[in-house]
Amino acid sequence: MAQRQASGLEMKVLDALDHPHRGRILRVRLKGGDLPSPKELRGMTLNATGPRGQEQRVSVLGFSLTGGKVNRERLEETRRLDLHVEEGDGPPVDLQWRLTPI
Repeated sequence: MAQRQASGLEMKVLDALDHPHRGRILRVRLKGGDLPSPKELRGMTLNATGPRGQEQRVSVLGFSLTGGKVNRERLEETRRLDLHVEEGDGPPVDLQWRLTPI
């Protein structure tokens, strides 16, 4: 799948929860850069960097719909999003981590 590079995209993790079936739910705030569409975000691989320099790669599987259906208008208004992600080997992504596209 061809992946568009979201120029300057940066997200900050506000909350992190284990997903009951697989992966984790990361509540994030979009901090800067080009705002991608939900379709572009799904399947995107992100580099997660912790406050102490830890690193982890995560793949976006989809979205948690607890806050409502994800669409571009909602993203532009709230700048918040709940991502369902799968983590690689490494420390679990937690609060205050920064996410950027690879």
